[in-house]
Amino acid sequence: MPSDTSQPSFVLVRPQMGENIGAAARAMWNFGLDRMRIVAPRDGWPNPKAVAMSSGAGRLLDEAQLFDDLAGALGDRTFVFATTARQRGLTKPVYSPEHAMQLAAEKIAAGEQVAVLFGPERAGLENEDIAKANAIISVPVNPEYASLNLGQCVLLTAYEWMRQSGDVVHEATDLGKGDWATGIEVEKLVEHYEDRLDEAGFFYPPEKAEGMKVNLRNLWSRMRMTRADVQMMHGVMRQMVRWKDRG
Repeated sequence: MPSDTSQPSFVLVRPQMGENIGAAARAMWNFGLDRMRIVAPRDGWPNPKAVAMSSGAGRLLDEAQLFDDLAGALGDRTFVFATTARQRGLTKPVYSPEHAMQLAAEKIAAGEQVAVLFGPERAGLENEDIAKANAIISVPVNPEYASLNLGQCVLLTAYEWMRQSGDVVHEATDLGKGDWATGIEVEKLVEHYEDRLDEAGFFYPPEKAEGMKVNLRNLWSRMRMTRADVQMMHGVMRQMVRWKDRG
């Protein structure tokens, strides 16, 4: 059974190749989407090539809804986006994928039923298809090569859906089993290096010593360290001093 998460339906309109349907299914499942509708597939349905290409997303294909025409696929929808890479001469609001999926999330949260249309591989949606949509999603692509295949377009839109509807972590650091070094631990490291470097005569001439120490502290602060890093750097300096003393 499809998941119980609120989400838009992705409608593949007259898709031509089973492989592209499978790639679209895989892209949807990557981002937690499993409401696929297929309108008049050229090579019939089910399609073994779609299953082979779906790479683990076969359940989504098993549950895909098949329709003879677009009107039937949109019969229970209250708001429809149509994806296109070129101007169509139709008066409709045009959204970027990011803004479109933000709007989709808002409408779904308000109880609406949203669909996103994707056209056949050869030329995309026809104007007759787009006329049934409430708004257009226009992907910003290279104008000299504006062609996106079906799987790519589905992937891009599904990713934007995940960004708008999921808890996306935009930056993280995997610390493994360690922890970040505390301020006092870094300060002790700085003092260790300053003391040993001072003994070695590094801070020369004397009138430049303070500025050199400031620069060195600035270097440490730019290298955010874990406790393991701090311990290793202490060890490096201790070993260098031992090596000097042996000489």
